Amino acid sequence: MATGQLIEMPAEGREAFGGVLRFYDLAKRQEWQVKDLPWGELPPIPEGKGSPERVARRNDMWRSVLTQQLQADMLACDMSSQLLNIAPDHEAKLYYATMVQDESRHTEAWLKLVGEAGGTAERDPHLDNLAHMTLEADTLEEKVFLMQVFYERLIISRFRLIARSARGTVLEDLCHRLATDDGIHHGAGMAYERVLLQAADKKTKQRLVDAANRLLPEFAARRRASEGGSRDRGAARGVAGSRRR
Repeated sequence: MATGQLIEMPAEGREAFGGVLRFYDLAKRQEWQVKDLPWGELPPIPEGKGSPERVARRNDMWRSVLTQQLQADMLACDMSSQLLNIAPDHEAKLYYATMVQDESRHTEAWLKLVGEAGGTAERDPHLDNLAHMTLEADTLEEKVFLMQVFYERLIISRFRLIARSARGTVLEDLCHRLATDDGIHHGAGMAYERVLLQAADKKTKQRLVDAANRLLPEFAARRRASEGGSRDRGAARGVAGSRRR
């Protein structure tokens, strides 16, 4: 028995969504699997040198970094799922279907990597606060802005920093993949936000400014707390203080 398309794809008047659909196609082409990472070929995280105390302290620092990224991507699963459910435009729904898959795959990879590195460390309360600001935002425009325009842009530089500090590890490989994925998330968010703001009134646009002003103090507090908690050398302090993902 013949069936119709579950999602109608009218062409007329949808030119504004061309950017969103381009990122949808790109996301599908760039998809990878957790088994593609070099498990067993490379160490999971940088191997410490020096006294047993120094090795243990550095390993704890890396476990903290991994835990924060696992936490961030678990929260990103919630946020991207919410966007998939509430976005009214079918082009955006198609894209968010790939984004949910990405965040789920990222979570799977962090879970495996954290396990190989010795288990999770302490959860970051600032990340929870930042995620709740997005999940509890009143409008779709705010959610897209906070999740994709703001967060995803910041995480790209963080992943590159972690990769530079973790040469020759599974962590480095993973961070390169995630920087690419989150670059696509950011680009898609920028494209969709442009569409949303075309019809937005002054009040909606002011909400974005207000949302950013609420977010920045929490983000700064998180960075200060992370930098203050790191006792290893400069690269470690930078890794602990950035995100991203």
